[in-house]
Amino acid sequence: MKLGEILLEQGLISEDMLAQALDEQQKDGKRIGSTLMKLGFVKEEELLKALSKHFGIESVDLREYELDESLLKLIPSDIAGKYLVVPVNRFGHTITLAMINPGDVAAVEDIQFATGFEVVPVVASEDAILEIVREHYDVKKLLSDVMYEIEMADAGEANVKVIDNAEQKEEEDLSDFQDDRDSGPALKLTSKIITDAVDMNVSDIHIEPYEDDMRIRYRIDGMLHEIMKPPKRMNRSLATVIKVMAKLKVEEKRLPQDGRIKARIHNKIIDIRVSTVPTLFGEKLALRILDRSAIQLNLDLLGFEPSNLKTFRKAIKSPYGIVLVTGPTGSGKTTTLYSGLKELNDPGLNIITAEDPIEYSLMGINQLQVNDQIGLTFASALREYLRQDPNIIMVGEIRDLETAQISIRASLTGHLVISTVHTNSAAATVTRLVNMDVESYLIASTVLAIESQRLLRKICEKCREEKKYPDDILQDAGIDPKKLDFPLYKGEGCENCRGTGYKGRIGIFENMIISSEIRDLILQGATSSQIEKKAIEEGMITLHESAMLKLEQGLTTIEEVIHETMVI
Repeated sequence: MKLGEILLEQGLISEDMLAQALDEQQKDGKRIGSTLMKLGFVKEEELLKALSKHFGIESVDLREYELDESLLKLIPSDIAGKYLVVPVNRFGHTITLAMINPGDVAAVEDIQFATGFEVVPVVASEDAILEIVREHYDVKKLLSDVMYEIEMADAGEANVKVIDNAEQKEEEDLSDFQDDRDSGPALKLTSKIITDAVDMNVSDIHIEPYEDDMRIRYRIDGMLHEIMKPPKRMNRSLATVIKVMAKLKVEEKRLPQDGRIKARIHNKIIDIRVSTVPTLFGEKLALRILDRSAIQLNLDLLGFEPSNLKTFRKAIKSPYGIVLVTGPTGSGKTTTLYSGLKELNDPGLNIITAEDPIEYSLMGINQLQVNDQIGLTFASALREYLRQDPNIIMVGEIRDLETAQISIRASLTGHLVISTVHTNSAAATVTRLVNMDVESYLIASTVLAIESQRLLRKICEKCREEKKYPDDILQDAGIDPKKLDFPLYKGEGCENCRGTGYKGRIGIFENMIISSEIRDLILQGATSSQIEKKAIEEGMITLHESAMLKLEQGLTTIEEVIHETMVI
């Protein structure tokens, strides 16, 4: 019986649930068990218990095992990857094998024939087996193959074939690369690094060379995690593969380069922005992963407090003026802008953007990629856009006086301009514009609202537990221990969150409306602290207050509140 039928038989899911899971499986390309858990129809322990009961065998939690390298070597990497199995014990000529589907008789027979061992199957979770296979089999095997390729052949020539293949079509299916024997192990390793990153919801991949070795790190929920440390000699081979895929100049190693990879992974189109920079010990590569299917372009889902959301919506629906979104790099500004544009998108409006880079294409909106190298700057794009009869203009960033002046001119002539500025708070944005030599009276007369934001890591729902904190930490977060009247939580770390205690992120926001009183302060040359004080008096929720609301709702930890909102 198939897994879905087993779960139906035991009453754990309904036929409608199974049908929905099968539809979802067609989209994400994953196994039915993972899809059912992703949809929340079954829990991991329920799935294991059902398989254990059906086959009459034991279930094991691989997290409780300290796996022996000598034991893992009993199963060849190709078999472990093909059947997703992990040896957990050995007695004489018998090995106990953790499997996803212990009822796969053909797999058991194949393994017995290939290894010469009798197999005793036990059932384990797919995620646990996948993690071990990736860590102990796939990556090590690929590293070994790449090192052999470097030592025994010219790795550069082996990858030249990919150039023609990559240029013949706009999209590349990375699974094709993995199955192509002529593409070379270096390409297969690169493909695996990217595919695993997509599976793990990674936002950035960093490939960093050092004097004696190199390391590869993934940024997950805003934090970097070291994934592997390949030998230093692999830097050239990996850099060559990625530059070929991104259509960059392979021979150019002295200057930074920027490119783009458009790949199909698990039947999803993934955009990857590639940046290379020369460092002391080789080329450092940063890959930004943009998964169109994962982004939620919906203002209601970003984490706005109701009052903040109401005022922000009112501002972006104004017929003219300037609305600014601020925050550091990686704070979700682009997602907020795109969510606002998606809400404004209407056949009756002409919406145009100037971006660097264009991260997601939006149907019905005219988007332009800025290119400073050919003179197509934000300012020049804006100047031309004013001849295109726009209603709404989105500028990726106001970073100089010329862009600011043209944005102001556009707003004064009846256009709504939405843009970003890199500042630490809403009130500080006024000071930033003044420092660009923008006249105070122009800021006061054109800017409608300034929204500042950050991202907080969310507590993993599967390992969330109530936590008691000492008084000094509470005070660091601005909490009076005597007045604390809600429970605090923290993730203990589990397989779902890779032991971090966090899974996903949520936004915190402060939205400063430029009222008549604040306009007067701007005209008087008031400081950012004076402007912020007046905005708070008028009801603005600060970033810290927004973070405290998320803490009270049990969505984040006190450590995240301190890290993102407390200023010494």
